[in-house]
Amino acid sequence: MNFQLVEFFAIALFFISIYGLISSKKALKSIVFTLILQTSVVMFFLGIGYSENILPPIGIYVSDIEQVAAVADPLPQALMLTAIIISICVLAINLTIIMSLFRKHKTTDWDTLKSESI
Repeated sequence: MNFQLVEFFAIALFFISIYGLISSKKALKSIVFTLILQTSVVMFFLGIGYSENILPPIGIYVSDIEQVAAVADPLPQALMLTAIIISICVLAINLTIIMSLFRKHKTTDWDTLKSESI
């Protein structure tokens, strides 16, 4: 399997963010690591879909069957745009929840929030 630098970087970011999610004590850090996790997944899928000698799917006329194979598939890019929009919505919801938790409990520490809820 021939991985590019982008895929290695995306995999490294993925595992760093997983470790950060597991080890973070503050809720805001958890949100940041979740955002990094989502970004690394998008970067990985876009890195997999990259090819050097590929034509854009818009603005060309394909007359030969061999040229069809050289046209980029727009579906992965459209799905990744959708994933970016969803990650922004998830970030907004997470920040809203954290703001309401901070207003109620005056802390964003997970251990304090767990002990107060018992």
